[in-house]
Amino acid sequence: MVEATVSPADFAFVAKLLRQRCALVLDPGKEYLVKSRLTPLAQRHGLASIEKLIERLRGSNDNGLTTEVVEAMVTTETSFFRDIHPFETLKKSILPQLIELRRPKRQLNIWFAASSSGQEPYSVAILLKESFPELYNWQVNLVATDISTEMLQRSRAGRYSQVEVNRGLPIALLLKWFRQEGAHWQLDDRIRGMVTFAPLNLSQSWPTMPTWDLVFLRNVMIYFDNDVKKSILGRVARVLGRDGYLLLGGAETTLNLDDSFYRVESLKTGYYQLKP
Repeated sequence: MVEATVSPADFAFVAKLLRQRCALVLDPGKEYLVKSRLTPLAQRHGLASIEKLIERLRGSNDNGLTTEVVEAMVTTETSFFRDIHPFETLKKSILPQLIELRRPKRQLNIWFAASSSGQEPYSVAILLKESFPELYNWQVNLVATDISTEMLQRSRAGRYSQVEVNRGLPIALLLKWFRQEGAHWQLDDRIRGMVTFAPLNLSQSWPTMPTWDLVFLRNVMIYFDNDVKKSILGRVARVLGRDGYLLLGGAETTLNLDDSFYRVESLKTGYYQLKP
């Protein structure tokens, strides 16, 4: 059994590592996160305590172990059709407007900037299949990125537990687009094939990107400090189409961070666009 105490020095070490590797801010008082997320990792490595895990990390240049620690600490909370209201806005407002705007090109580019285990991009893929049959002959590019290799592997597999499919996924959509395999549910290949997954650390350099019509950056920036938030929003502004849409989490805003954007209220939520 792993002893799950975290000393102030070890907590400070992990916090510094996260800030250096992915700009994640781990404030004092979050020791419980280190306990809950690094205890399973210590167990997998056969170590008796988190202290021993950090000791090994300090005493080696094992980049693989460092990556494992960072990925274990990165927040991965997500669910299908999370918070529901943004998806209603997407269905009733954003996507109909985008379809009219892009009708001459018959192409849509949508980016999910921190996709975790894939429920958000797959929710949008299901929404497109269910509600927008006119896109059948369009080129629809759904690209989902995340810092975690493990989460990207899980996402590509499209395999979810009963608890995961119970969170936000209507039973009719579950039975239509998933098949049960023992204790898990396997997503239909027609939905899996709609999404491309790729690694990306938002706080580091970005690859060359297309112009995005819609960017999902939901529930990500709350974990960064203001300088990193400003940097990310500035780069989003450069890759978002002039008439494109940005979706943030309910507790996030561009206010006092980037004046390139303005907020539009829609139904019970809102979205952001670039100022003319």
